[in-house]
Amino acid sequence: MSVCKCVVAILCALLYAQIAIADTADEINHLLDFVENSGCDFIRNGAAHDAHEARSHIERKYHYVKSRVSSTEDFIKYAATQSSLSGERYMVDCGGKIESSSDWLSRELAVYRETANKSVPADP
Repeated sequence: MSVCKCVVAILCALLYAQIAIADTADEINHLLDFVENSGCDFIRNGAAHDAHEARSHIERKYHYVKSRVSSTEDFIKYAATQSSLSGERYMVDCGGKIESSSDWLSRELAVYRETANKSVPADP
């Protein structure tokens, strides 16, 4: 009986890990879509880039740092916060309101998670 419990525990752990990976991938894809559809300028090393260019840059950087990313917060930290070359923080200009990309994306992630939690029906 204890072997059966161990097998069930291992299967549950694997299932949970797969769900967590899927959630992270969904969140990262949402943030990439959010960047591209924002209409905001992304400021890297003092130069403004449109939303499409911003998404493209973040995706390229994400593929480079992917081995260090185990959460969506890691994605923001390693792929969308600062220049790997200069260390300068990325900024976002949305209609004249300028803020760090980290704050902007973290806030959107919180909104996305809140919305996702509301769409999941509660257990009866």
